[in-house]
Amino acid sequence: MDTRVPSFADRFAEIRACVDAALDRYTAFPSGCPQALAEAIRYSLLAPGKRLRPVLVVMAAEACGGSAQAAMPGACAVEMVHTYSLIHDDLPAMDNDDLRRGQPTCHKRFGDAMAILAGDALLALAFEVLATGIRPPSVAAACCQALAEAAGPRFLVGGQADDIRGGNCGAAFPGGSQSGVVAEGAQAPQAGLEALESVHSRKTGAMIRVSLRLGGLIAGAGTGRISALERYGQHLGLAFQITDDVLDVRGEESTVGKRLGKDSRLGKLTFPGLVGVEASLGRAEQAVGEARDVLRPLGIRAGGLDALACYVLERNR
Repeated sequence: MDTRVPSFADRFAEIRACVDAALDRYTAFPSGCPQALAEAIRYSLLAPGKRLRPVLVVMAAEACGGSAQAAMPGACAVEMVHTYSLIHDDLPAMDNDDLRRGQPTCHKRFGDAMAILAGDALLALAFEVLATGIRPPSVAAACCQALAEAAGPRFLVGGQADDIRGGNCGAAFPGGSQSGVVAEGAQAPQAGLEALESVHSRKTGAMIRVSLRLGGLIAGAGTGRISALERYGQHLGLAFQITDDVLDVRGEESTVGKRLGKDSRLGKLTFPGLVGVEASLGRAEQAVGEARDVLRPLGIRAGGLDALACYVLERNR
């Protein structure tokens, strides 16, 4: 009998496989959904991805004494909302990307109209999955409310609105340039960093925080434990975004799975653009350390989340 303790990598892969299988089941539409729409939905949703957000849902539930099986509808709902946001963000009217998760973006493969509809369908399906898959109904309602808030006008959508209208470009920051590039040797303005963190806290951070909240809610955790999970998510989200910005500068497209150097071409300010790559990595390491500190009172059950924080940082190693 194999008595080895599964490594973090093994557990991460196991959860990802379960999430992928559940996503496949949820989108095996028996009837009614037009074939072209179903193909576009599954093309984007089932594309190879890290599944970071659904893994967070499961690990948060386990840290609070819940099970992966009970958390799976929440995990899948979060991934559906995340994928919807990627489909829409990639559109020509938004970020105009042609590569996502190592394959042509949804609108490049199926056209703009079908891509919009695929995103719309995934957003609706996410709440159907929560409403029908989470028990008891009071917890399902709380999960729907939390995810709707995180994906709505004050957070995910609002952050994207600020992003596309120049909310994190150089013109919006004191001391920034119109092109979003700070002159060499210039001191990065604190106001610029705060504004940049604000946009990313809503675009990226909100979905990471709600993933942890959903896991806690599904496991029946108290407000104190859920609050700790969300503080962990706040620090983790910052570290994730910083490392994403650094990967855009020095990563490899074959590994990252999307076009790199896009932010500089669009004139957006990033953490490396404001403070440089090394200082950015230092901020990411600090954020990961703060995230791990928040977990300590949660005990051994939070070991997966602790290892996951280190994994986010390792993306740049």
